[in-house]
Amino acid sequence: MCSSDLLEKTPVTAASVLAGFRYIWQNPVVLGAISLDLFAMLLGGVTALLPVYAKDVLDAGPWGLGLLRSAPALGALVISIALAHRQIEQRVGHVLFMAVGAFGLSAVAFAFSTSIAVSMLALAVYGAADAVSVVIRHSLVQTNTPNEMLGRVLAVNSMFTGTSGTLGEFRAGAVAAMFGAFTSVLIGGAGAVPVALLWMRMFPEIARIDKIEGSHS
Repeated sequence: MCSSDLLEKTPVTAASVLAGFRYIWQNPVVLGAISLDLFAMLLGGVTALLPVYAKDVLDAGPWGLGLLRSAPALGALVISIALAHRQIEQRVGHVLFMAVGAFGLSAVAFAFSTSIAVSMLALAVYGAADAVSVVIRHSLVQTNTPNEMLGRVLAVNSMFTGTSGTLGEFRAGAVAAMFGAFTSVLIGGAGAVPVALLWMRMFPEIARIDKIEGSHS
């Protein structure tokens, strides 16, 4: 193959721009993985309300807010190190839904907590569960997408993952403004659990996945 062939580009058309969306819509595993993140984060995001909890609930001040902010990252770091040494080898689909459920339940635990230590533990589990979900979902998207579609599908995936957290923070702030921070966190965390159960029913293809294997070639 000559260098001119390598440099030749496919013309950009509406069909090529929308190809990633079309592939995702037609692939239940990829669609389920991406949409699960969108709705779980939309409901379960709590980080926007940490300043409120640090000041009004835990009476911890700036130092407490710093601890709360670091707790999800600490949980994610610990579980990431564990996953780097021992990958999830069985019942990957079920582990994904369990991680999303744990994500929601840890937010509920955080909502009820009045102790800085308990709140940090809940947030550490929150971050760890999210990290497990991210690893599995991204692996499923990549291994179930052929090479020629991978760039466009990952672009769509990045768009959704990049906006879901921000939309979740907006949801949390809007609900908190109307009903209070406790209600916002509680509703969001409790809502993430039925999302996991509903997605398990809507996308049984994911629930049946035992190992990270796909058609990526």
